[in-house]
Amino acid sequence: MNNAPKVLLIACGALANEIIALCRINHWEHFDVQCLPAHFHNRPELIAPALAEKLKQNRGLFSKVLVAYADCGTGGDLDRVIAAEGGCIERLPGAHCYEFFAGSNAFAAIEQEEFGTFYLTDFLLRHFDRFVIEGLGIDKHPELMEMYFGNYKRLLYLAQVPTPERLIEAQAAADKLGLRFEYKETGYGDLEIGMKQITERVVQWQK
Repeated sequence: MNNAPKVLLIACGALANEIIALCRINHWEHFDVQCLPAHFHNRPELIAPALAEKLKQNRGLFSKVLVAYADCGTGGDLDRVIAAEGGCIERLPGAHCYEFFAGSNAFAAIEQEEFGTFYLTDFLLRHFDRFVIEGLGIDKHPELMEMYFGNYKRLLYLAQVPTPERLIEAQAAADKLGLRFEYKETGYGDLEIGMKQITERVVQWQK
């Protein structure tokens, strides 16, 4: 794969660790990974303009682009940016990163089980206080806790690489929010599948 055509992979910074791990595990050297800031997770209106700028900067440099985002709250803006660029760009399926980690069918079933579910991934668990408690202003205004989480029933940790330490931290996060704790080991889900599918096509280009 050392001489394979380079594929630009534009990713949410919240997925950087998982993408790097997948590239290392699978010996994928054909991906040129460029990440948008992870804090866009809380500012979805910034994602589509930033993606458009990133695509503009790299236009003509790659024969294929994989966008490692779900819709992520952009209300279709992400897909409109991609459609305007032509047919060499693919996006991972799903409405949220939770969905493609769990897999679309599994996520639909999870949603049906309990509508009042707050999701954690490995990234959100590592940065729980920064993105949830501080990001939502709960640290300075504890009264916001009820406003944000009053209608939630459970915290579901979708674990990419669960460890005993992470499970303890996830339980503590659930306790902090006053939610029932559950977890499901998902691995890398459709993120890995999408990267594998692109890789298979890259191999075909070489033949």
